[in-house]
Amino acid sequence: MSYQHQYTDGTPIHFPLGKVVCIGRNYAEHAKELNNPVPSEPLLFIKPGSCVVPLEDGFDIPADRGAVHYEAEIAVLIGKPLSRTPDTEEVRDAISGFAPALDLTLREVQARLKEQGYPWEIAKSFDGACVLAPFVPGDAIEDLDDIGIRLVINGEVRQDGNSRDMLNPILPLIRHICGHFSLQPGDVVLTGTPVGVGPLHQGDELVLELPGQSRFASRVL
Repeated sequence: MSYQHQYTDGTPIHFPLGKVVCIGRNYAEHAKELNNPVPSEPLLFIKPGSCVVPLEDGFDIPADRGAVHYEAEIAVLIGKPLSRTPDTEEVRDAISGFAPALDLTLREVQARLKEQGYPWEIAKSFDGACVLAPFVPGDAIEDLDDIGIRLVINGEVRQDGNSRDMLNPILPLIRHICGHFSLQPGDVVLTGTPVGVGPLHQGDELVLELPGQSRFASRVL
């Protein structure tokens, strides 16, 4: 299924689908659960736009490459160009929306590549590796330090986090990203996952939400 940015009311967002900029280990408890050290500065990586699929109506996962782990994250849609460490007010003005998302990871592939000291893009950037829900308009959320993210699988809460627990809050994180490379309208920033990641299986029923803002049901096809 092709992907197009849209708001929760179904209104299309006429930005081209760009890159997806991700941050690793932005919640201390998640770093601990994977026995990873907490980084001293944001750990950035990029997923290509080609890996993005819509959450609604279900999504596929690879069946022949080992465990596929879910990582629920708050996604931020960029609506104006940003570069060269913009000020905080400029960053806030450039945010067009917030949505719950899944950053999918081929965990066994990633572990093997990391052990060998190799890049691990193929564990993070395969087709379907970024699952995005529709966006709540950017001005609908006033306090960016109090955004919840929750994932329920087969009736059980697996992840329940909040942006207040991020090591790198949303606005400083985006400013840091822009100090390394520009962001364009249609780019998405995934802001890290809280504790509770684990494997997905075919047939799993999911509810992914920003509590109090948006809620979506989906399933693994």
